[in-house]
Parts: sequence; structure tokens; C-alpha cells
Amino acid sequence: MINSLLLEITSASVDWARAQFALTAIYHWLFVPLTLGLAIVMGIAETKYYLSKDIFWKDVARFWQKLFGVNFAMGVATGIILEFEFGTNWSNYSWLVGDIFGAPLAIEGIVAFFMESTFVAVMYFGWEKVSRGFHLASTWLTGLGATISAWWILVANSWMQYPVGCEFNPDTMRNEMVSFFDVALSPFAVDKFFHTVTSSWIIGAIFTVAVSSWYLLKNREHRLAIESIKIGAIVGLVSSLLAAHTGDGSAYQVAQVQPMKLASMEALYKGGTDQSLTGVALVNPFQQPDYLNEDEPPLRIAVPYALSFLATHDIHGYVPGIRDIVSGYTKPDGTKELSLEEKIQHGRVAIESLSTYRKAKKENNTEGAAIALKSLKENIPYFGYGYVKSVDQLIPYIPVCFWAFRIMVGLGCLFILLFALATFFVFKKNISDHKWLLIASIICVPLAYIASESGWIVAEMGRQPWTIQDMLPTWAAVSDVNSNSVALTFFIFLILFTTMLAVEISILLKQIKKGPENSVNS
Repeated sequence: MINSLLLEITSASVDWARAQFALTAIYHWLFVPLTLGLAIVMGIAETKYYLSKDIFWKDVARFWQKLFGVNFAMGVATGIILEFEFGTNWSNYSWLVGDIFGAPLAIEGIVAFFMESTFVAVMYFGWEKVSRGFHLASTWLTGLGATISAWWILVANSWMQYPVGCEFNPDTMRNEMVSFFDVALSPFAVDKFFHTVTSSWIIGAIFTVAVSSWYLLKNREHRLAIESIKIGAIVGLVSSLLAAHTGDGSAYQVAQVQPMKLASMEALYKGGTDQSLTGVALVNPFQQPDYLNEDEPPLRIAVPYALSFLATHDIHGYVPGIRDIVSGYTKPDGTKELSLEEKIQHGRVAIESLSTYRKAKKENNTEGAAIALKSLKENIPYFGYGYVKSVDQLIPYIPVCFWAFRIMVGLGCLFILLFALATFFVFKKNISDHKWLLIASIICVPLAYIASESGWIVAEMGRQPWTIQDMLPTWAAVSDVNSNSVALTFFIFLILFTTMLAVEISILLKQIKKGPENSVNS
């Protein structure tokens, strides 16, 4: 089925399908992290109201819930479109792995989304209709529902990065799930979830501190601003440190199952033991480097042994570079990793064996089918490589991976400093007197989104050309749809999403300028 469609699918169709999905995902992720982050802030504020019975904290909780609601609605709208694109633009992908990929998405829709929808209504309309305890539970359960929703989405994405718990059925031409728990609880998914969620808390914390800083600059809502900065700064500092820790775990998992991604992130052309971690280097952002002939990028400044420790938890650990992966290498345990050219040949054997098997089955040739099936099982780990024409197609665009990773890490360090300063000044000093810190907090709002999007760029661009790692390249996953149709919808979505973003920003700014209702000022 896939082979016949590949003859008709053009490179333009693949490029436009990728561009449309990337556009939708980028816009969707502008809304999701703020939802997850504000859920913590409004939950803490209402908990303080429940414990103290001070009406001030009720006003604080309602204010942040109002901003949460605006953002929540936009995230739902873009998320629905994102899921529909799997069927419209990536039908080969959906056919091949829909039984596996669809399971976490179905659970997300049935359990998490309905959980959010139920309790968000109580949170907004139940203030005077339910007990304070039940309302507090509804607020936390709304945030929990959003977090559970993120869990299942990230399980699905992690499976694409590290496909486990499945077997290929040559009779149905589909991958079928054999272990739900392997899919749902893979170490890759666990690390990805905690890193993604803690990084989302950072955005919510920065947003909270920034809005509160604006009030202080305008000499408004002084008590709300000070108390909100206290919450935001503490949440931000804790989540920044947790994000650094979970990022270390994620990097370790990438090193184990996606060594090409790690090598691209580091512009590591020639690997080995005792590898240093690159701080900065002169990697041209507009040109793929000559990784086959250069040992390392020019003007490289690095931390000794740090990459080996990051990738193997051993300062002397072996880390393969791009050339090693291309040519094949021997792991420290003696396991030989095939060259990319060898994997391509094994993949072609797998595809040919599948075709032979299906033909033999159709002709009731039991012996021929058994021989072909044996060959298929031996080569199935390299099945996706059979659709690759040259080794160059298997190398991600190194400059994007390299610089996006450094933007993410560099800004993450900046946020730790920001939250540490905000925590110190809001508790020990009069933060209102330090306008430079208030202005810096506002400036950090767009930087937080840049850091968050950069993390996703590393995750997705670093695994190219794979839709599913080692199993299905992008050009074998798309639908047989005219590229002009996809291009048209790309620009329609661009206009639609940009309008939605502008509307959200406009509504948020109006609500912030309006301030909390019935607030108790100090």
C-alpha cells in the first residue's frame, strides 16, 4: 500500500504537510504551557483563600482564573485542528500505527478532556453555588485534568520518538500494540512529561510575575501584585530547577535511543570517550556543516567531560558523533551498531520480504511465505530505512538543532536568575523600588515562549527525517493529497491562528488593564 502511494506523492506534498503541521503545533503550544502554568498559580491562590477565609485571596484566585479561561479556550481550538491533521495529511501514518497512536489520544479525549470540561464549569460558575472545599477541589482538578491531558499527548509523541510495545503484522500491514504499559510508561515518555510540564510552569510563573510587575510600575493593585509575585517567583524558581533536572534525564534518554539527535544538538561530528559539552561554536545557521570532513565546528568553547556525563552518566563515557553513526561503530559493551548504508540495505530487504510474503500468502505458498516471514522478522528493525535513498536524508539540519538547544538552555539559566532575584527582592526588599527587575520580568514573557518553542524544535527537528524513529520517514507517512490543497489550507490556518492569537492577546491585555473585580487593596 505505502509503496504504491509513494510513486504518486511529490516532495511538495511532503513539505507542505510538514509545514502545516509545524504551524499548527507551534501555535497550539503558545496556549498550552500558559494553561498548565496558571493552573498552579490559581490553585495556590484559592488554597490560601480556603485556609485563611480572607476575601482578598478569593479575588486573587478569580483574577488569575479569568486569564486562565481566555487562554484555555484558544488551546482547545488549536488542539482539535492538530489532531484532525493526522487523518487529512498523514493518512499513511494513521493507517500504519493508528491502533497504537490512537490509544493515548482516545484516553486523553475521553478522560482528561472531559475531566477538564466538567470541573472548569464548576470553577467559573460555582463560586456561590458549591462549598468552598468543593470549589477548591474543582480548581485543582481543572489543572490536574489539563496536566493529565498533556501526559497522554506526550505519551503519543514519545512513542513516535521511541516506538515500543508494538509488533508489525504483515497480514494487516499495521503495527499493533502488544503492551499498553510499555507504551504508556516508557522511560522516554516519563522524562518528556516531567520536563515539558515543569517548563510550562515556568511560563505560567513568568506571566504571573510580569503582570504583577506591570501593576507595580503603574502603582496599581499593590497587594495583589506583591502576593502574586511571591507565588510566581517561588513556583518559577522551583520549576526552573526541576526543569534543569528533568532536562538532564531527557538528554540521557535521547543519548540512548536517538544518538543522531544528540550529535546534531552538539554539532558533534567525531565522537569518542571523554567528550566535552559545547557551550558555543561558530555553526553557520544557514548552511549544513561539512560533518564528514571537519572534526568540530570552528571557535568551539566547551566544558570538559560534560557531554559524556550527560549522555552516559560517566565522565569517560563513549558518545558517537555524526560520522560514527554514518559509518557504524562499536559500543563499549561490544555491540556493533550498523552503518547507515547497511541499515538502508536491511530496510530494503525487509520491504522486499514483506512483498514476497504477501504474494506467497495470496498464492497459498506456505513454504515461500515462511521463508519470507523469517527474513522480514530479521530485518524489521530497519524497515523504515528501506524508504531512504541516500545517507544524507538521515542527517537532521544541524544548525537548527544546535542553536535551538542553546537558546533553550541559555534562557533557562536566565530564568533561574530572574526567579532567584524576584524571590529575594519580594521577600527581603521592597521590590517596587527596583524598576529594572520589574521591567526585566515583563521582557522575559516573550523569551519564555521562545525557550519553550525552541525545546520542541530540538525534539522534532532532531529526529528528522523520521515520523516514527527508524520505522517511518516523513515522505512515507503523508497522504496522497495535492500539494496545492495543503498549501491553501496552510495559509488559511496561518491567518486563522494569527487572528486567534491577536484576539487572545487583546482580551488578556483588556482584562489585565481592567484588573481584579471587587479586589481588596492594601
